[in-house]
Amino acid sequence: MSGDPKDLSAWVGRRARAEDVIGPGPVTRLSATLDRDDAPARPGDALPPGWHWLYFLPTTPESRLAPDGHDARGGFLPPVELPRRMWAGGRIKFHRPLRIGEAVVRDSEIVSVTPKRGRRGPLVFVVVRHVISGDDGPAVEEEHDIVYREAPRPGEPPPAPVQPPRAPVWRRTIHADAVLLFRFSALIFNGHRIHYDRAYATEVEGYPGLVVHGPLTAILLLDLLRRERPGDAPARFEYRALAPLFDTAPFTVAGAPEADGRSAALWAAGPDGGVAMSATATLAPR
Repeated sequence: MSGDPKDLSAWVGRRARAEDVIGPGPVTRLSATLDRDDAPARPGDALPPGWHWLYFLPTTPESRLAPDGHDARGGFLPPVELPRRMWAGGRIKFHRPLRIGEAVVRDSEIVSVTPKRGRRGPLVFVVVRHVISGDDGPAVEEEHDIVYREAPRPGEPPPAPVQPPRAPVWRRTIHADAVLLFRFSALIFNGHRIHYDRAYATEVEGYPGLVVHGPLTAILLLDLLRRERPGDAPARFEYRALAPLFDTAPFTVAGAPEADGRSAALWAAGPDGGVAMSATATLAPR
């Protein structure tokens, strides 16, 4: 890759549409994966925030997958040549709840493709905008940030950990073992081998263990808010991935309400106490 933004500019503005039905099965299975004691999902029930990632799943034929289990480069997303593709963060607006049984469409558009050079080499940031709508109009509006980067060089030290913004008021310990990661991969039909193939993750990509999915971490933060503030729902959720989490040790999801009473700081911290994902949730009016 030359790093010239014109190389990938043809992908900006590219659009796609997908259709789905908010079925109860994925909701029941994710509830079990998160060890929640929820009643079985029924038609008309509100979909928990963030769980829209259970739908509009890719159906790429096996022959079109790359060796890492991702879709081969150059489909809807641009053919970035950097080897690692990761969730970098995003911004979600929840206009209304999606409902079990609702027929929905997702309109997607590539908003930007931006090459940059970081301290550890070249980067390419891709922003994809999704709008999920049903018969009652838009329900979820999302901007998803994807980053492509080089693999770290052998012996390269990890970045210094970022400290949590404050002492937590809410806190849960998460044991994201291989079974949990495999079940979540199956739920979102994610073939990326770093989440379930330990030999590939450690020997090919050089990670210390299986990698916790970015969307799983974000869902766990939203789930913490749901457990601690059951009468509230987020109107907006912004999150940013700062460091990977692994199955080699438990991590924590934590948070604290802001002074305004209508927003909350949320974060996931690794075993060293460093922040792996930071987030802010703005609560909808009651």
